[in-house]
Amino acid sequence: MESSIVRNRLNLAIDAARRSSAERRARNDEASRSYERFLEFAVPLFKQVAQALKASGYPFTVFTPGGSVKLMSDKSAEDYIELSLDSSGEYPVVVGRVSRTRGSRVMDSELPIAQKQVAELTEDDVLEFVLKIITPFVER
Repeated sequence: MESSIVRNRLNLAIDAARRSSAERRARNDEASRSYERFLEFAVPLFKQVAQALKASGYPFTVFTPGGSVKLMSDKSAEDYIELSLDSSGEYPVVVGRVSRTRGSRVMDSELPIAQKQVAELTEDDVLEFVLKIITPFVER
């Protein structure tokens, strides 16, 4: 293959990578701004859930470590539900990290809270996620 063809194709690939990187940075910047607005309703909702759980005999506390919101059991620091922004993929998403102990085992999972862009998430999306995930924490 001729050197000029290789060089041209390589330059095209480099240009495409630069455009893709710039687009990803722009998406991540927009998602970060949207995520700040998301936390404005997610944190109070997590506090409401924690109060309702306490009233039902399940002591949970809400923490807001470094740009996330965490609902943690007062009985075990290994039992929690945490929401945070994950911008490591092609598109940024709000993920729920769930950690639960069962005996001496710790089970961790991570999944998007909804199949939506960060700016489209609502209180209902957060509540639906929490209600779906909370079951193992309140089973007796």
